Amino acid sequence: MSEFKPTVIQTYPKLGEKITQDTLYWKNYKTPVQIKEFGAVTKIDFSPHLPYNYAVTASARIHIYSRYSQEPVKTFSRFKDTAYCGTYRSDGKLIVAGCEDGGVRMFDTSGKAPLRQFNGHNKAVHVTHFTSDKFRIMSGSDDYTSRLWDIPNSTEIQSYKEHTDYIRCGCTSNLNTDIFVTGSYDHTVKVFDTRTDQSVMTMEHGQPVESVLLYPSGGLLVSAGGRYVKVWDMLKGGQLLVSLRNHHKTVTCLCLSSSGQRLFSGSLDRHVKVYSTATYKVVHSFDYPTSILSLALAPEDEMIVVGMTNGVLNLRHRKQNEEKHEFAPKKRRPAYRYFVKGKDYVPKQDDILVSKPVRTHLKKYDKLLKSFEVSKALDVVLQQEIRVRTPEVTVGVMQELNRRGTLKNALAGRDEKQLSLLLSFLLRNIVDPRFCHVLISVAEIISDIYFPVIGQSSVIDRHFVKLQELIERELDYQGELMEVLGMLDTLFATMTSKKELLEPENTANNVLKQQQTESMVTT
Repeated sequence: MSEFKPTVIQTYPKLGEKITQDTLYWKNYKTPVQIKEFGAVTKIDFSPHLPYNYAVTASARIHIYSRYSQEPVKTFSRFKDTAYCGTYRSDGKLIVAGCEDGGVRMFDTSGKAPLRQFNGHNKAVHVTHFTSDKFRIMSGSDDYTSRLWDIPNSTEIQSYKEHTDYIRCGCTSNLNTDIFVTGSYDHTVKVFDTRTDQSVMTMEHGQPVESVLLYPSGGLLVSAGGRYVKVWDMLKGGQLLVSLRNHHKTVTCLCLSSSGQRLFSGSLDRHVKVYSTATYKVVHSFDYPTSILSLALAPEDEMIVVGMTNGVLNLRHRKQNEEKHEFAPKKRRPAYRYFVKGKDYVPKQDDILVSKPVRTHLKKYDKLLKSFEVSKALDVVLQQEIRVRTPEVTVGVMQELNRRGTLKNALAGRDEKQLSLLLSFLLRNIVDPRFCHVLISVAEIISDIYFPVIGQSSVIDRHFVKLQELIERELDYQGELMEVLGMLDTLFATMTSKKELLEPENTANNVLKQQQTESMVTT
């Protein structure tokens, strides 16, 4: 009796992912940790000093979370309405935030009540930042104005009203205490110098500006709005260097890595793109479950924090390399002679080789096929983990059943749930070029067997209608492709005929030129 041969499952080539240094670096994060906030997370800001806690602005609260425990260590809730843009000062001791009622509040990180409150805006304040000298605050509001406030005296120093729409983003320079930038829904980005009464530079972004970012050197400015991320050269009067369009929905936030060599952009399309600041090409991408509103990186890129529209805070910690203890006992290894044992042994003439029989381990569906339980074998490969992840196994078993002539028996006698599962598998894979030659036969057998029951179940009828529409659509595609192929054949034939007609003329011209050359040489 011949030995049972396992089912041959055909393997197909897979497209490999290009592995780069950026891929290895940015994929080295743990499973995300999620924290539910009270509303959409509009701003995330890390403290510039140890222990690098981060402030999360959501709804009418600002939570300060510990970087390692993910527990709130401080909460500021003295807001009458929605809070915006909770931002640390460069020494990490103060936080400033705007409010829906037009107020600007400043808090001490070790207290609870506001230390200062600045009133002057008459609409929501979405932008607040400390200047680099630590004694002034810049703010931008929906009343189209940007203002400068003095912290010790709680007074307004200066007011600018050059924008013609809401001011929703801004930043201050780390090098120059008098420079700050604002971005507005009037499609412009303006650079202000507090020593003058008007803006010193204006860039047309072309879309409502959602976020601006000034490089630490102060030479480059990045603006985000619409689907575009644009980089401007500040040293050349705001000249546009590059325009990036890698998102398919509005870009909402920008961030730089700790080294400054990678630029991050988050969007409503649920993606975070990582760009190289040398070439401005996408080197990596992160996917998230919902639209992204805010983004921040911890020092040394130790953690990525993303805030989303559904109020979820997503945290990814970098994996730490496990260091081996200096005094850990070393595992004893075999001696050198263990590895070279028998190396010089030469078999003798009278030696007999006794081979150990190789035991083959059969898959579950092969065991059922071996015992001629064809229907159960098909049920096994129609389980979700097999039919979804490895459909080639399901198709391979169907092909084996067809080769044995038992495919019709395996498909017959199924109830509504099992038949619906089969039809769903066909709808998903019948137009796949790898499987269509097998699944077309399966579809024909199913149609022949279950044609009498059509009309008795709305679920089965709906699946058959979808299958019919899918096949008709595929036939239309094939017909259009055949028409295109015929057009290409006609073009190629025309080009070939023209080439053949031109060749005799070229040959005659070459012969005439050669004769003229010879006569000139003779003369």
